[in-house]
Parts: sequence; structure tokens; C-alpha cells
Amino acid sequence: MNRNLWLLAICQGLLLTNNVTFIAINGLVGLGIAPQGWMATLPVMGYVVGGALSTGLVARTQQRFGRRGSFQIGLAVAVGSALLCAYAAFSKNFWLLCFATLVAGYYNANAGLYRFAAAELAQPAWREKAVSMVMAGGLIGAVAGPNLATFTRDALPVPFAGAYIALAAVALLSMAVMRFIDFPPSPTRKEGAGGRPLGEIMRQPVFIVAAASGALGYGVMNLLMAATPIAMQICSLPFSDAALVLEWHVIGMFAPGFFTGHLIRRFGALPVMGVGLALNLGCIVVALSGVELHHFLVALFLLGVGWNFLFTGSTTLSLTAYTAEERDRAQGALNFCVFATLALTSFASGVLVTTQGWQLLNYGSLVPVALTGAALLWLAQTQRRRALAAKA
Repeated sequence: MNRNLWLLAICQGLLLTNNVTFIAINGLVGLGIAPQGWMATLPVMGYVVGGALSTGLVARTQQRFGRRGSFQIGLAVAVGSALLCAYAAFSKNFWLLCFATLVAGYYNANAGLYRFAAAELAQPAWREKAVSMVMAGGLIGAVAGPNLATFTRDALPVPFAGAYIALAAVALLSMAVMRFIDFPPSPTRKEGAGGRPLGEIMRQPVFIVAAASGALGYGVMNLLMAATPIAMQICSLPFSDAALVLEWHVIGMFAPGFFTGHLIRRFGALPVMGVGLALNLGCIVVALSGVELHHFLVALFLLGVGWNFLFTGSTTLSLTAYTAEERDRAQGALNFCVFATLALTSFASGVLVTTQGWQLLNYGSLVPVALTGAALLWLAQTQRRRALAAKA
């Protein structure tokens, strides 16, 4: 870890402070002002839909302004959108809240590249550990996010409006930290040497599996996490319990970052991702066994650790699928897959938990878990066949 990686880890933590607070409060604010109850998680959905729609624009701003310039633009958008969310809460304007979170998605898509930037701040032999350690910075958000939501819930006459204003201050702090990070210059493009077409890059088995496992793993996590505050409220558990569950969930997401990179270097990305998949299954089993506080707590903690193994592994796997010249469009495609899946699961989460219940939501999450498992097995068999062919 060098100075730049530590500072980027802090920015990752401040990003997660934003994300966790949004997840903790957007559904509840939406539930209070939405025209219909099933619309409650539309503001959560707006955040990830905005991210999906912004991936192409983010790729262009990364090319035009470089890593730091583009990241700073994203943080400026974060400040403005948080203040707009606060105004929407004050005015009880549900559709303005959805629009504000849609705009905030640009920051989410931009900051989604922090993990790739981490690999560029370390020597090639240590890329896995650099990605893992910067993601471990999310522990800041694990503690700060739920507590920020709790402490600022009633800071102003309108519930949670103070939390949105606090998030604007968090983004300003991140802008100050970002100023001191020295990113390597963007790769120069030689005339006629722009790399392969995006379609060719995306047809590689390693890219397909990296994109599918990253997107589906994130989708399962989001499907259950976005619904948790609403499910716990339906089960008559206080908001302080929901904040505690989210805190331990995000600790599970990012605490393994201190050793996930070591595991990937020793055992490979696919075995680590397989363990992450097994932890997802464990989460579903616990969630289906009851609706007391300890059930939510254990299930969401397992879900967080499983996500870390899957997402860190898929990020590391994807680094082998493209060259430096192909970086921006390949990473943009990977992020689009993630955000498009998040958009779908955010909407499905609110609809299912308010109309069908927590149990059906968990049964439904078995589908993406099974698809992820099939993708990992397919890539493992493909790599084994290639290894045998190379020896022949």
C-alpha cells in the first residue's frame, strides 16, 4: 500500500458512506411520500438506473479528463444531487426525489471505477491486493453510513432531510482527499492502435464470466439489502435495528478486503468466487429460517462476505480481458452490466417485499445464484480444456 492507495481507500469509504446511507433511507423516505407502497424503492432504483445510464458518459469523461478530473466531476454531481434530495424530502415531492437519485447515479458510476484505478496505482504483481485493499476502505462506510442515517434522522423537522445534507458534506470531503491522489497518466493512443472492438472483447469467456458473476453477485446482494429496512419495518423492528443490520452487512462486504487479495493470489479467482457463492446460499437459508433481529443480522453479514469474494474475484478476473488501450470501454461495459442488474433488482426488491413478502424475495434470489454458479463452472471447464490442449 502506497500513499495514493490509502487516499483512494478513504474515497472508497466515503463513497460507501453515501451508498449505505442512500440504501438505509431512500426506501423509507419513498415509503412515506410515494403515491403507492410498491413504489417505495423507486428512489433506490433511480440511483442505480442513473449509474447504468451514465456508464457511457463516464467512459468519455475518463478519456477526456483522466482519472482525477473525472472523479472530481462525479463528486461535484454528488454534492448537487444530495442537496436536491434534501429539497425533495422537505417538499414531499416523490418524483423529484427519484430524479435527484437518478442524477446521483452519475457519481455512483464514476466512483465504481475506483477499484480499477487501484490496480493502476500498484505494480502488476500486486494488482489483486491493491484492488482488495482499496475495497476494504468501504469499512468507513460500514460504520459511518448507518450511524449517519441514525444521528441525522431527526436533525431537521423533516425525517432524513438532514442525512441528505450531511451526504453533501461527505462528498465535499472526498473532493478534498481526491486532490492529493497522483494517478498515472492515461494510456496514449497511437494512430490506428485503439485496441479491439468492444464486441470482440466482450465475447471472451473470461469477460463473459467476469461480467456475469460481478453483475449477478451484486444483484443478489442488492435485491436483499435494499429490501431489508422495509422488511424489518414490516416486522415491527425499530430503525436502529435496521441500521445495525446494515452496519454489519457492510462490514461483511469490506472487512474481507484485508485478505481477499491474498486468497486470490494463492488459490485463484474462481475458487474464491465459488466460496462467495456458497456464502450467498448460506445467507438465503438463514433468512428463510426466521424474521427476528439475529436472522437479519447473520443473513446480511454472510451476504456481505459472499459479495466481497464474488465482486473482488470478478474484478481481478476482468483485468486479464483487456489491454490498457481498451481500458475505458471495457470497464464501462462491465459497469453497465452491474448497474443494469442493480436497476432491475432495486425495482423487484421493493415490489416483492411489499406485495409478496420477505420469504418469496429470498426464494427468488436463488435464480441469480444458480446462474452465477453455472457461469463459474463453465469458465473452469473452458480453462481446463485449454490447459489440456496446450499440453498436448
